[in-house]
Amino acid sequence: MPISEEHIGRTYPATAPYEVGRAKISEFAAALGDADNPAYSGPEAVAPPTFAVVLASAAWGAMFDDPELGLSLSRTVHVDQRFTWNRPLRAGESVTATLTIEKVRARGATAIIGIAVALSSTDGEPLCTASSTLMHTSEGEAA
Repeated sequence: MPISEEHIGRTYPATAPYEVGRAKISEFAAALGDADNPAYSGPEAVAPPTFAVVLASAAWGAMFDDPELGLSLSRTVHVDQRFTWNRPLRAGESVTATLTIEKVRARGATAIIGIAVALSSTDGEPLCTASSTLMHTSEGEAA
């Protein structure tokens, strides 16, 4: 059965813990053109706000691997991304990501899917919610 409104509320297991490393923060800041920002270096380094997408996208795998949904990353467009922060990600902490399907609107071969990925410290502190809108088409599927 392809993804439908029946899948709203489906939550996948948390990802394995990801350690937010200083080197990864530096690489990400450099890719953004913000390598000289003092917030992203030193003993109190925090990750740039959009770094959360690294962890959130890791949680997508469970949804795309769910055979019941019939989703394929190659037929998906990432339409929108938003972050709601409780506090920044800090260098050295371990974080998990848990994906929940929040909205599904299917029309013909196209589905608009709203997902939320909750990022939490390994001791359970809520850090951020990364909300995404995806557009998926089943057109071009192999029969």
